[in-house]
Amino acid sequence: QVQLVESGGGLVQSGGSLRLNCTASEHLFSFLAMGWHRQTPGKQRELVAAITSAGDIEDYADSVLGRFTISRDIAKNTTYLQMNSLKPEDTAVYYCAAKSHYSGRYDYWGQGTQVTISS
Repeated sequence: QVQLVESGGGLVQSGGSLRLNCTASEHLFSFLAMGWHRQTPGKQRELVAAITSAGDIEDYADSVLGRFTISRDIAKNTTYLQMNSLKPEDTAVYYCAAKSHYSGRYDYWGQGTQVTISS
């Protein structure tokens, strides 16, 4: 059973930074890609950033482009989301997810970590 464990969320002031971590129970090459999603109450979950397991392609939502950076450490089975210049509208529960080679979908999800940005 694949497990994804997130950490690094918390409360910071507007303009501050946070780094989210996601450690997988399997080697990252077991997945097609890793992604960070976020969700606020009453809204659909949105993809914030994604990176292929090879690390050669990154993708970002327009709302975070230039502020967030996704990366991964293959040796540690860990994917990171560095978030800078945080805004109150970035407040959400952030989820790490792994995309399956077989389905092409994000089939594996972490438990989520709360990020709160105060104005």
